[in-house]
Amino acid sequence: MKVILLQDVKGTGKKGEVHEVKDGYGVNFLIKKGLAQEATAKNLNLLQGQKDSAQHKIDVDIANAKEIAAKLQDKKVNVAAKAGQNGRLFGTVTAKEVSAAIKQELGCDVDKKKIVLNLKIEGFGDYAAEARLYAGVSAKFTVSVVEG
Repeated sequence: MKVILLQDVKGTGKKGEVHEVKDGYGVNFLIKKGLAQEATAKNLNLLQGQKDSAQHKIDVDIANAKEIAAKLQDKKVNVAAKAGQNGRLFGTVTAKEVSAAIKQELGCDVDKKKIVLNLKIEGFGDYAAEARLYAGVSAKFTVSVVEG
């Protein structure tokens, strides 16, 4: 009997895979517990549609990440910060503030968790940073801290 696994099953396979199993195991255990469904033509078509949909979503996400990376690559993003009398900043410039500056200056929405700052930004000047937008898609840019 052929079944489509709905969840990972130890010793049988992973979610979304089609496996040939013994009739008793398939009917009395996998299907009864909701771990699998019978591999009919209809169910196989649904599975293929889900895989195609997931792949399309990944392709769209990668295309969006590449578009943002192209806009951001080798650009300078200005972040305004307040400082005391000796020129030291009040606190540090964080990825959240850099993300907000990118959105304001370039119109790109970059999540703060995807921004990697090489050093703690505690003073005025230029600092190297990187946005890791997707697996294999990243952009290096400069963060310029100015008095504001």
